[in-house]
Amino acid sequence: MTAKISLTRYLVEKQRVDESVPSHLRLLIEVVARACKSISHAVNKGALGGVLGTAHTENVQGEVQKKLDIIANEVLIEANEWGGHLAAMASEEMDEILAVPHRYPQGEYLLLFDPLDGSSNIDVNVSIGTIFSVLKKPENGHGQAVSEQDFLQCGSRQVAAGYCIYGPQTTLVLTVGDGVAMFTLDREQGSFVLTEDQVRIPEDTKEFAINMSNMRHWDAPVRRYVDECLEGKEGPRGKDFNMRWVASMVADVHRILTRGGIFMYPWDKREPEKPGKLRLMYEANPMSWLVEQAGGAATNGRQRILDVQPKKLHERVSVILGSKNEVERVTKYHGT
Repeated sequence: MTAKISLTRYLVEKQRVDESVPSHLRLLIEVVARACKSISHAVNKGALGGVLGTAHTENVQGEVQKKLDIIANEVLIEANEWGGHLAAMASEEMDEILAVPHRYPQGEYLLLFDPLDGSSNIDVNVSIGTIFSVLKKPENGHGQAVSEQDFLQCGSRQVAAGYCIYGPQTTLVLTVGDGVAMFTLDREQGSFVLTEDQVRIPEDTKEFAINMSNMRHWDAPVRRYVDECLEGKEGPRGKDFNMRWVASMVADVHRILTRGGIFMYPWDKREPEKPGKLRLMYEANPMSWLVEQAGGAATNGRQRILDVQPKKLHERVSVILGSKNEVERVTKYHGT
């Protein structure tokens, strides 16, 4: 019988054998994973834990916060602030960065997270998740305090990224730059166990994910692509497509990593001054790196998302990611 490989063992071997995961980065990923286990328990309790419903507050984006948004944010902060591996954190739910308190050791990494993606689905028991991204703190001179500017790095500078999806199973999906691995939470053992390594996304697909209710606001290239998909076998694509839309980026991306597809949350005419809806630092960058590491592609319609230079912490971006050939097709349409 093949021995189960825990997340800890997987990371230790990456550190010892491949030398691709420094010790402090390993500890950081393990702490994030433990925090995700705590969030998973809170999500699973639902109404029994009194965690459903709105908190009657708004985050920096002007979005109404759910009780679980706040709980998940606090869990991640409390788990990571004292370990000595972080210099600072940034969250979609907080206005500004949170530097590690001076009473704790200061580390060399920066952690960004969306504590509970897809929170509109909390009360209806649909899959939601936590997304995270890890950057190396730039060398700014001895003793200089960490600043928001330190976080404004291209997604290509990430040293680890992943998400934890809370569905029928709790699954942690991770990359440290050498492929994508999936770990399923074994609740009896209390540990994440490797269930798939070197995940690959098919280059072609017959599934697309987009919010069709916004069709009237789309730009011409996106409308062209979706129209061609809807024409099916009789159209220029010569095949029938299915549409999927969960309204939880974690769930939609997890489906793509599992069986292929394309996910689009493009710029539209409702708020033309904004480049997109999704957050570059907390959602688009980590998900784009995961997708690329699995053989897919991710662009904003005109350039690779991981090459976008962020100008502010809560910057938004148009997102087109998934099966490589489909993403390249939509991106090509934007250039014609």
